Amino acid sequence: MIISSVNATLSVTTSLFRRSNNSLRSLTFCLPFSSSAAFVSSTDKRSRKKWSQPVFAALEVGGVKITKQDVVKDGDPTNNVPDNIFSKLGMQLHRRDQHPLGIIKNAIYDYFDTNYSNKFNKFDDLCPIVSLKQNFDDVLVPEDHVSRSYNDTYYIDPQTVLRCHTSAHQAELLRDGHTHFLVTGDVYRRDSIDSTHYPVFHQMEGFRVFAPDEWEASGMDATSFSAADLKKCLEGLARHLFGEVEMRWVDTYFPFTNPSFELEIYFKEKWMEVLGCGVTEQEILKSNGKSNNVAWAFGLGLERLAMVLFDIPDIRLFWSDDERFTSQFSKGQLGVKFKPFSKFPPCYKDISFWINESFTENNLCEVVRGVAGDLAEEVQLIDNFTNKKGMTSHCYRIAYRSMERSLTDEEINDLQSKVRELVQSKLEVVLR
Repeated sequence: MIISSVNATLSVTTSLFRRSNNSLRSLTFCLPFSSSAAFVSSTDKRSRKKWSQPVFAALEVGGVKITKQDVVKDGDPTNNVPDNIFSKLGMQLHRRDQHPLGIIKNAIYDYFDTNYSNKFNKFDDLCPIVSLKQNFDDVLVPEDHVSRSYNDTYYIDPQTVLRCHTSAHQAELLRDGHTHFLVTGDVYRRDSIDSTHYPVFHQMEGFRVFAPDEWEASGMDATSFSAADLKKCLEGLARHLFGEVEMRWVDTYFPFTNPSFELEIYFKEKWMEVLGCGVTEQEILKSNGKSNNVAWAFGLGLERLAMVLFDIPDIRLFWSDDERFTSQFSKGQLGVKFKPFSKFPPCYKDISFWINESFTENNLCEVVRGVAGDLAEEVQLIDNFTNKKGMTSHCYRIAYRSMERSLTDEEINDLQSKVRELVQSKLEVVLR
C-alpha cells in the first residue's frame, strides 16, 4: 500500500539496498551517518541549535560504507539524485521525540499500544534506498504508471530508487512473518515548490493480517470483516489525535487495495482528508505467503497532520534547526500551537523561456531547489502562450524568502542569475 504524501492522499505520484552490480544485497537497516559539527549561519549565532543537521559523506548500511558517489552520480543519465536530496538521508526527523513529526508518530504508537495490546511491530529505521521491484512491482503499481517516471521519482540507477513510500517494505515484512506492523520513514518524490510540498517528507503505514477463524466467527465475509475492522480502528485513531470530530468515508481507487477509502474529518470548519486505506489486494498476500488470509492497510503523511495539529504554516519549517522553532515543542506534547517568530518579506523574481517537448515543471523546481535550497518558497506559473510558429512560452514567478532573516538584494540577484544560467543549460530551454 502506498502511503499518502503531505496532502495525505493515498497515491502514487511520482526503494534494503541493492546496487546494480550486486555488491550490496537486501541491506535493510540504516545505521547513523558519520557527522561533524553542524553548520551555524553567520547571521544567527545566538546559540548552538537544539537539533543539528549532520554534515556527512557516507552512510553505514549493514557494515558497508556508502559514499555520496554511490547515490549522486554526476554525468550518469540514469541518476537524478541531487546533492540537496542526498544531504537529507539519515536525518530521520520522525525519530526525534521533541520534533513535531516524532511527537505525532509517538502519539499514533500510543494509540495502537493501548488498543491492540502491543501487537503491532514498529519499524522506523528501514533504509530508504530500495529496488524498483520493492517500490513499485511488489505493490502492484502498473508498468506505465506516471509515478515510475524520472520526472516523479529519484533514481540511483535503473533498478534502484529512493523510496516514494514506506510501502516499499511491505512485501519483505510479510515474508518475514509479520502480521501486524507500523512502518514510519522518510520518503522522496520530485515535486513542486510551495508551502505544503517538499521533496522529502515522512509517512506511516499500518498493516494488519487476519486468519480465517477471525472472520468466520463473525459471520461476515473476509472482505467485509476486514473493512469494518479497518474503519473502526482508524475512526478511533482520528479521535485520539483530533478529539471528538465529525467523520466521513469516501470511496476511492488504489491499485493495491480493494475496496479503498479515504477518511475525512470536519476540523476547523472544513472537511480535511486525513489518510487513505483499504482491504489489501489478494495478489499481494498470495505473493508473500499469505494466500489464506485477508488484510487491511492504511497510510498517512506526518507533515500533513503536524501542520494542522501544531498550526505550522510552511513545510520547510520541519527542517529548521533554529532554536526559535525547535524550542517550542516537547516530547509527548501533542497539538502545542506554533508561534511564528519572524515575518520577513518575500522577494519575487520572474523567469520566462520557450519550452521544449521534454520540459516539466518538476525539473524546473529541481533546478531552483538546487540553487536556492529552502530559500525558495514558491515557484508558480503565471503566464503561458503559444505563438504562430507553435512555440510555447512559460513565465514563472519565484518567491525567495528566509524564515530566519531578511535576504539582501545582492543575495537574491545572485540566486536568480544562477537559476537562469542552469535553467538554460540543464533544461535546454531558450530564455526570453
